Amino acid sequence: MPRQIFQLKMSLAGVRPPVWRRVLVPGGYTLDRLHRVVQHAMGWRDCHLHSFEIDGVQYGEPDPDGELSLRDELDVRLDAVLGKGSRFRYTYDFGDWWEHDLVVEDAFTADPVERYPSCLDGERACPPEDVGGPSGYLLLLAALADPRHREHAAMREWAGGGFDPTRFDPGRASTLLRRLC
Repeated sequence: MPRQIFQLKMSLAGVRPPVWRRVLVPGGYTLDRLHRVVQHAMGWRDCHLHSFEIDGVQYGEPDPDGELSLRDELDVRLDAVLGKGSRFRYTYDFGDWWEHDLVVEDAFTADPVERYPSCLDGERACPPEDVGGPSGYLLLLAALADPRHREHAAMREWAGGGFDPTRFDPGRASTLLRRLC
């Protein structure tokens, strides 16, 4: 039976200018594998908790203490809960609260010569881990853009001298996806 591929667009909510990715993933992937796809495509380091919300149902890693009411993401395949046009949410880092809006833009039969998952396109670098959510990221961008900003030197050092918020390489993201997912 031919494999179904989903074309997903994932956008980081509450961030301007927009940070987004367009990826191709097998419909047979479970939500835990999609979590890894989001992590590597966006540029996160998987240091924090996460969850998905699909049609009002929360999915994620089961909480051994029972404080979070999540269905086990290991038990749910994408093609069982999503289809073309589906919209859902992914939240990463419950402290910084990074919400991602995801939409299934297309669903089609896999090309036998292509490798999946892959990243087709995207814009801008992912915010650094632990920057303080969308408001902290906005502060970081303002400080980095203005050498006279009182936090410029400290934020530049904290983010690393090589952090460029405008940079994104879909080829590198695809390499990471294929190697790590």
